[in-house]
Amino acid sequence: MQKFFEENFPQQILINEPMKNHTSFKIGGPADILFLPQKISDIVSVIDFCKKNSIRYFVIGNGTNLLVSDNGFRGVIIKIGKNISQINLNGNEIEAGSGIFLSHLAKFALKNNLSGLEFAFGIPGTLGGAICMNAGAYGGEIKDVFVSAQILHDGQIKTYNDLNFSYRKSLIDENYVVLSAKIKLQNGNHDEIQKKMNEFSLKRRNSQPLNFPNAGSIFKRPKNNFAGKLIMEANLADYKIGGACVSSKHCGFIINTGNATAQNVLDLIHHIQKVVKDKFDVALETEIKFLE
Repeated sequence: MQKFFEENFPQQILINEPMKNHTSFKIGGPADILFLPQKISDIVSVIDFCKKNSIRYFVIGNGTNLLVSDNGFRGVIIKIGKNISQINLNGNEIEAGSGIFLSHLAKFALKNNLSGLEFAFGIPGTLGGAICMNAGAYGGEIKDVFVSAQILHDGQIKTYNDLNFSYRKSLIDENYVVLSAKIKLQNGNHDEIQKKMNEFSLKRRNSQPLNFPNAGSIFKRPKNNFAGKLIMEANLADYKIGGACVSSKHCGFIINTGNATAQNVLDLIHHIQKVVKDKFDVALETEIKFLE
């Protein structure tokens, strides 16, 4: 496996790369190979190689919704980032590569006086990741602006106009790779768009533990309730296992206080789920992806 990458992509690989360097949680053991594609054909080529040789692979963006095992990942991590982040404007439609940061996309929309993506300003992930999980905040979701996506599936690149979006979910799983997407916005007033983005940014700073490594909301919102509220009412604010701690600023977040392991986080998640289930008979479902 290593020989293939060294011969074909010598400048685009990191060997035995600690995944803590590529996740917002700052947690995770080494991946055998971390691959940084420069163009879409690189992604197609590497996935084809992995499939033909029965090598495990997993595609990530900015690693903001991801917890990687302390043992790392045996196989290839394909990190779609800034090299796959081209952006084009056609009227009030924006087409962008899946590696673009949502915050950069929101700023581009602002620059062109386009409204509808303000909610995404401050969400730390990439467009590809946001589409996979129908990311959202403050009443907005990706599905609200989605038009289509170019997706790699079974070796073929096809355009999808419907991804069966639901709450923090789409039809995208490990067998699909989002390469680019088109979104449609509305013409708006620059100052009003900027004001809304500033308001959302302030809300985030005031309500989320942005000064600690974290992976965003750990749990999906239960029906007619809020995970953070239930966790707080279960007196779990500041509850700690190893270096993993329930944030007192927002109890829906688990923070890495400096030396948390993936096992610490998993143990804390299970403890929270048990306590909330026992106290309120609510089963909290995780939003983050665990990779081992």
